[in-house]
Amino acid sequence: MAALTGLDLHVDEGEIVSVIGPNGAGKSTMFNVITGMYPPDEGDILFRDGSVVGLAPNRVTRLGIARTFQNVHLFPNMSVLENAMVGHHVRTRTGVVGAVLRTPAARREEERIRERAKAALDFFGSRLQGYRQEQPAFSLSYANRRRLEMARAIATEPSLILLDEPTAGMNPKETLELRDNIVRMRDELGLTVLVIEHNVDVMRSADWLLDLGPEGGEAARRRLADLDDQIARADTLFTRALARFPEATRLELTHLGRITRTRDSVRIDGLNTAERARTDSAFWEAADPLLSTPENEARLEYYARLA
Repeated sequence: MAALTGLDLHVDEGEIVSVIGPNGAGKSTMFNVITGMYPPDEGDILFRDGSVVGLAPNRVTRLGIARTFQNVHLFPNMSVLENAMVGHHVRTRTGVVGAVLRTPAARREEERIRERAKAALDFFGSRLQGYRQEQPAFSLSYANRRRLEMARAIATEPSLILLDEPTAGMNPKETLELRDNIVRMRDELGLTVLVIEHNVDVMRSADWLLDLGPEGGEAARRRLADLDDQIARADTLFTRALARFPEATRLELTHLGRITRTRDSVRIDGLNTAERARTDSAFWEAADPLLSTPENEARLEYYARLA
C-alpha cells in the first residue's frame, strides 16, 4: 500500500495550512514522515534548507518541528505542569551527573524549564492556569487534555507546529476558541502551522488548503473559495438524500439530536451507539437511489458520510 506518492508540498514561513482529505488519504502519515516517526521510501523533506530524512524524532523536534497526535498522548499521572515541562526537555543541557547531584546549574536549568512550561500553559488562558497546573493530567476534561498536548508542543520552542485534528471531541464553542488560538500561534508566537482538520470554521483560518484527495489520489492546493463550492454541492446532495428518510426516522432525528454538516462529515449529536448505527443504515438506504454516477457516489462518501 502506497501513501503520499508524488506529494510535492511547500509551506512558507508564517503560513497556516489546513490539510484535508478523507480517511486513508495519508494525512497523519504525512505528519509521521515529517517528524521522523516513519522513514520515507523515496523523496526528501527539507526544513530550513536542510534534510530531516533519517533523523530521530527528538532531533527533528530540536530543529524546531513540534506536533500533536490524533489520539491524545500525555503522561496521565504526571501533573499538568510536568507534562508541559517534558516538552522543553529537548532544549536541556544537564547530564545524568548534574541531575543526580542536583548541581546549582541543574537547578537553574530546571527553573528555566518550569517558567517556559508555565508560559506555554498560559497561552491557553484560564483553561490551564492556576490550580490546574498541579492537577494530574488524567483529571482534565478531554478538551483541556488536547490543549495541554498543544502547550507541550509549544514548550519545545518550535518554529513549525503540526496539529493533528486538534478540535476532535470539542463542542462548537471550544472549537471556535481553538480556531482563534491557532491564529494566535502564528500572530503572537510567530509559528508556521500545519493543521489536519475537518471543521469548516477551523479551515477558514488557513491561508490555503492542501487536499490529499481520496486514497491513492493526487494532492492538490485548494483555495478557500473551492471549499465553499464543495460544501454547496455536498449540501444539495445530502439534503436530497435526507429527504428520502422514512418520516418516522426524520421525527426520531428531530427528537434525539441535531444535525450539523461540515466539509466531509454529517454529525448527529445526541445519539447513543445503537441509535447512531441505525441512523447510519437508514441514511445509506435512503441515499442509495441517488448514487447514479461514480462522481455522486464519491462526493457523497467524501462529503456527507455519517461520523
